[in-house]
Amino acid sequence: MSEYKFALLVLSDSRSKNPSSDKIKPIVEELIKNIGGSLDFYEIIPDDSELIKEKLIFFSSQAVDVILTSGGTGLFERDVTPSATKEILEYEIPAIPQAILYNALNSTKRAMLSRMVAGVRNHKLIINLPGSPKAVREDLEYILSVIPHAVDKLQGDTTPCAT
Repeated sequence: MSEYKFALLVLSDSRSKNPSSDKIKPIVEELIKNIGGSLDFYEIIPDDSELIKEKLIFFSSQAVDVILTSGGTGLFERDVTPSATKEILEYEIPAIPQAILYNALNSTKRAMLSRMVAGVRNHKLIINLPGSPKAVREDLEYILSVIPHAVDKLQGDTTPCAT
């Protein structure tokens, strides 16, 4: 595949009131270009479980390959992204958040407080990322090289993974 289509959903009560304050979109756009990716959908919404589920379901019905979320993965009461994501997934891919955590712990022990989730809905890869621009950059850089293979598999590539 020559181009991977991405959707980005930023979850933040404060950024949804002031979208110009978002620093996540330029980071994601910069990084996904490295794998031939384009950002086809982008939205900032408040931390609201029903709205998150609605947007994830909508994005997973569109012509995208990967849906990234940023924000709402911490311990605050309003951090509902992982719970909302789990509710709409067909199945989880636990090793993606585990790999991110493994790498992130090299930067900060506080990474162990993140509750990121990854999984699949409608053959779309969905990955929760933290809300911090620094963490988004570090985490996405770490997993980026695996995304094309995952997308190819979700779209029916039967080539063995070990090759």
